[in-house]
Amino acid sequence: MTLPRVVLFDLDDTLFAHRAAVATGILLHLDRVGGAFAAGDRLAATVLWDALEEEHYHSYLAGDLNFAGQRRARARDFAASFQIALTDAEADEWFDEYFQSYRASWRLHDDALPCFDELAEMIPGVRFGLITNGDPVFQGEKIRRVGLADRFEHVVASGALGFAKPDARIFEHACALFDVPVESAVYVGDRLRTDALGSAAAGLTGVWLDRAGASAAPIVPADEVDATRLGILRIETLKALPPILKK
Repeated sequence: MTLPRVVLFDLDDTLFAHRAAVATGILLHLDRVGGAFAAGDRLAATVLWDALEEEHYHSYLAGDLNFAGQRRARARDFAASFQIALTDAEADEWFDEYFQSYRASWRLHDDALPCFDELAEMIPGVRFGLITNGDPVFQGEKIRRVGLADRFEHVVASGALGFAKPDARIFEHACALFDVPVESAVYVGDRLRTDALGSAAAGLTGVWLDRAGASAAPIVPADEVDATRLGILRIETLKALPPILKK
């Protein structure tokens, strides 16, 4: 393939170790809250918290809940599984306390920064950008906290645009910011449908970062057909990105 002029990345679970921070954060929070929350099955609690994030965060992306509302709904539904009813104010406070533990657990995946450095060496003049589904302020805080702010020429957040991945418009918008045709850009993300298939359908080279345990949805036959038709590239670590782009 022709070497790309622009490499665009997803944030959560591609560069930023979101799921690990969520799991660590919720267990720390449950230990601090104590009572029924700390006495239950810890693995089941992390699985439930993760599932509720998927449910309510996608409600936010779809416009059914605002950003604060999806957090409140997640806390309220989690507490309800322990037969504990939270008012809106209590749910907000509960989530805010959890968020302190989650935020303290923020980190990059170990392969993130070396990937940037190797790509810059391999492709002189390559430009980097980021496309993320989420609130621009919240995602921006993550980017700054983990030391990525200077790595990107442009950051595109769905919350600032009104449409989210896999909508082709978000990928086209990012390429327009770089003033390059979609064919000159690569997009790397951990979700097959949202990231790889979405970007490839928009005309970019879609790369699926299939980190073990990170992909939230199983592959269905239609995904396999679309992945083959659209020429999706699959890697299991960012270390494999530079070599696959050289082929």
